[in-house]
Amino acid sequence: MSVEKPQEMFAFGRLNDYSRILGASSLLLVFSYPLMKRFTFWPQAYLGLTFNWGALLGWAAITESLDPSIILPLYSAGIFWTLVYDTIYAHQDKEDDLKVGVKSTALRVGDFTKYWISGFSAACIGSLALSGYNAQLGWCLHAWPYYPFLTAAAAQLAWQISTVGLSNRSDCNRKFVSNKWFGALVFGGILFGRLVS
Repeated sequence: MSVEKPQEMFAFGRLNDYSRILGASSLLLVFSYPLMKRFTFWPQAYLGLTFNWGALLGWAAITESLDPSIILPLYSAGIFWTLVYDTIYAHQDKEDDLKVGVKSTALRVGDFTKYWISGFSAACIGSLALSGYNAQLGWCLHAWPYYPFLTAAAAQLAWQISTVGLSNRSDCNRKFVSNKWFGALVFGGILFGRLVS
């Protein structure tokens, strides 16, 4: 796809009609999310649906379309990543959540948390690999940096899961905050994969 006037695309308030509609359609998720802890043990999944809507919106803003082979794995990866970091975060609040009667994945999966978030991590990395492949970040030699960065990002998630003390609030917070490095590694892979292609 070519964009004739990229400076106009990034001007403040200049979203195309397709992305405006897509953005407006996220409002139901945004407004209903705060209620989810009252109704489901999976508010982190709902948060993932809500937060990662930006992947759909960003793609639509640039391309004026949604390529399902790229954007659906990317959206799924974001949801699984949110399940990892926000479940770790929720372990900080589990005692308070029990007292006030709200729900979370930390309470739902309990002692099996590391197994669950390991599965979510594998699904996240697999989805990112598929999205990158479909976006031609991996099938040609010129875009090779994507996968070393993705491998480093997977190692960062593995480190989080293997070392987090789920009963230690400060350690849960440290691991939660460390996700900035996961995001930076994924972004770096995309950026360098595009720059050298």
